[in-house]
Amino acid sequence: MLTCPLCQGSLSQLDNGVVCPAGHRFDRARQGYLNLLPVQHKNSRDPGDNQAMVQARRDFLDAGHYAPVAERLAQLAAERAPGTWLDIGCGEGYYTARIGQALPTAQGFALDISREAVKRACRRDPRLTWMVASMARVPLSDASCQFIASVFSPLDWSEAKRLLSPGGGLMRVGPTEGHLMELRQALYDEVRPYADDKHLALVPEGMTHAHSEILQWRLSLAEPKARADLLAMTPHGWRASAKRRTRVIEQTAPFEVTVSMRYDYFVRQA
Repeated sequence: MLTCPLCQGSLSQLDNGVVCPAGHRFDRARQGYLNLLPVQHKNSRDPGDNQAMVQARRDFLDAGHYAPVAERLAQLAAERAPGTWLDIGCGEGYYTARIGQALPTAQGFALDISREAVKRACRRDPRLTWMVASMARVPLSDASCQFIASVFSPLDWSEAKRLLSPGGGLMRVGPTEGHLMELRQALYDEVRPYADDKHLALVPEGMTHAHSEILQWRLSLAEPKARADLLAMTPHGWRASAKRRTRVIEQTAPFEVTVSMRYDYFVRQA
């Protein structure tokens, strides 16, 4: 299943790591993950989310604010009952762990380019294979996955298609145009429109759009920390002015905001 990120040879277990026939070896970190992101595949010294963003996201998600998103994703994954699945762009592992709970007998893999995220993610479920790796060069063999989840993550469609076995599918979860609308209105003079179906134009030939639904509800954030965490885990944490961010965080009344997520499922044809 695992492949070498340097030569694409098969990786096998050796001591506390993995090795390919060419002798490229990758040790397992003490937290339990494999670092399969060679330095030549990095665009920066520490790519992906930094420690502050990862911690803010972890605190916000562990408080249960987006629990309905994870529950519905887990339900949709369980309905498809894959033998092998992958969370591509797993972040700090909140959604990954919920999928793992829904698929206790399936073989699960998860990766993210952020080492800080995967360091925390792998503690959520040691049964899964956690990897620091590139989403454009996933170290898994062709047609090895029956189900792929992509939650709030950039996606290389050709790579996802390569990984899927015939009949397998990709579940993409992303925000709709109305997601966090009240927050955006509080932060900016003008809220830019967002086409939440633009990803449909990127789907490669040989993959069929098989399912779509929207999950939406109103969320009340009563605590300043929850509002600060939400800002810190999104681009609004650095795009918006400090004055407007502070106003949102320090207001005395609960902040009411719309959560709106779109689930799209794409099946690879035989």
